[in-house]
Amino acid sequence: MNITRHISLEDEYVEKLKPYVDKHDGNFGAALRDMISRAGKYDTLNSSAIDNSLLNWILKENDEKLVPSDILNEFIDPVMMNSMDNLEIYLNRRFGELKWGVHITLNYDNDLLPGEVLMEISGDHQKIRFITSLLTQYLVINSLRHIPLEVRSVINTNKGIKVELSGSNNKDALISLETFFGKTDELIRTVKSYPAFWKAIVNRHLLSNYNMVTVHKNYFEDLLDGKIPEWEVTIENHAKKPIREIPLKDMLALMKEVFETSRIVDRVEIDKDTMILFHSYRSKGAIEKLRKSCHALLEANGHMYDARATANIIIMTHRSDVGRKINEVVDALKNSSNRLDQELLVFFGYLKGLKEIPDIPMSLTSLGRRTGKSLMQGYEQETLIKTWTLDNFQQALHSIDTRIHRESEWKLEGKDLLYTVRKCNIAGNGNEFDNYVCHTVRETFKGALSYAFGNKAEMYTKYLLSHGDNFCEVVIRML
Repeated sequence: MNITRHISLEDEYVEKLKPYVDKHDGNFGAALRDMISRAGKYDTLNSSAIDNSLLNWILKENDEKLVPSDILNEFIDPVMMNSMDNLEIYLNRRFGELKWGVHITLNYDNDLLPGEVLMEISGDHQKIRFITSLLTQYLVINSLRHIPLEVRSVINTNKGIKVELSGSNNKDALISLETFFGKTDELIRTVKSYPAFWKAIVNRHLLSNYNMVTVHKNYFEDLLDGKIPEWEVTIENHAKKPIREIPLKDMLALMKEVFETSRIVDRVEIDKDTMILFHSYRSKGAIEKLRKSCHALLEANGHMYDARATANIIIMTHRSDVGRKINEVVDALKNSSNRLDQELLVFFGYLKGLKEIPDIPMSLTSLGRRTGKSLMQGYEQETLIKTWTLDNFQQALHSIDTRIHRESEWKLEGKDLLYTVRKCNIAGNGNEFDNYVCHTVRETFKGALSYAFGNKAEMYTKYLLSHGDNFCEVVIRML
């Protein structure tokens, strides 16, 4: 039954009703019903007394978690976002009714469509942490349709908490909300989605006193296959960008995070651009693979490192001077017809002069792979290749062989492509330098293959001139 009543309201209360009137397109009766309905829900909440210690525990357990949208909308009507001034009055009255002893101040550049907001909240520390998260979430979510507000800073002071927000885009606004206030949201959602799995994982770590190792499946597959494992996939997944685009400072921090959380090592310390890995492995072979794996990872990032191993420590020292020298050699090969062994002779002599470098082959490996990649990039630009196939790869290698003075041929056997070097002026007589040259040339080939096909192709060595065979032969197998 509808009952009609004539009522008079002072301007103060008409102003408070205005957001609800706007929400219902000027229907004053509908606005009143909405406001009364919501007030009824709040009265029910106010009548539910909770012991203060229990309330603080609930608030603490919800720290760094965002409130579900439906609950947020029940607590603060989205229509209140239409006026920052009315929102501030409403929030202080609302939390005053709850007797939480907090005060909220909103400073803004525009009452209706704010592009900048500074929110200050004072009161009991535990309560204002929760309220700050709640109100920031409200401001960000309800600004997305107009001027998305991104959280720029959250500052704790003696009096309370200050939050600075300013205009941005939807993506960055939502990311900032999760960064500052929802750090455990994804974790909790993931665990709740697969509780049995995560309970088993946690139990295994506890039972082993955290001596479990968690690695990417590709990494484990490399271990089973006897290869030096590569960490690129894991690092790139964390960084959400190609490994070559990660700044060195960020790269070292990512390696520390991944190596420690996966339990590959016990601890990682970083001092500027030097990294020290502490481990408890006993096998020399395992330590050597870890050392080479770290070296390869930093090389993939574009940086040359010394990798020294002791009983329980691996020290990674940045050698930017060697990296610069490698770049010089690569540029010389790209821009001239110089023979590779001539450039290598210069580089090898340079390395010999650096007595503190313990592993010259690793430096030559880095040189070879970077050379192969660079030569392929140059050929790619010259011929405008967009997609690599075995045919244009073969043509590119023929061009490279011409540059480094080798005679080679290709043969298809089933799914395998045989690459045979019949004559090589740099194979020599098997002395130390010639062995290093051959090693670098093989790595040049691997660098070229990796650039063209990534992990979709593998190379196997069958014969080597430097080992006394009549020719060199490798097998390329597409995966």
